[in-house]
Amino acid sequence: METLKKRLGKDRPMTSVTLRMPEDVVDDLKRIAPLRGFSGYQALMRAYVGAGLRKDIEQLEGSALAQLVAILREQGVPEETLNKAVEEVSRQAA
Repeated sequence: METLKKRLGKDRPMTSVTLRMPEDVVDDLKRIAPLRGFSGYQALMRAYVGAGLRKDIEQLEGSALAQLVAILREQGVPEETLNKAVEEVSRQAA
């Protein structure tokens, strides 16, 4: 939860990144940005990168949780205990 709060902060340090992209892609980003409510195409690009990154992190963390549950199951941890633990993790993540 603390990590999420930090990520939502407006005062996060920024760094410049140079990215080569086809001109037509940049033109499309410039066209779409205001239609999506963004002030410019760079803000839209940050949103796209952030959304993809959050999706990948969620999948990786979910995969790690699934692996942990499988290992605990092999170790004989009762299914009811595993279910309660997964529910608690899900509740805390929400």
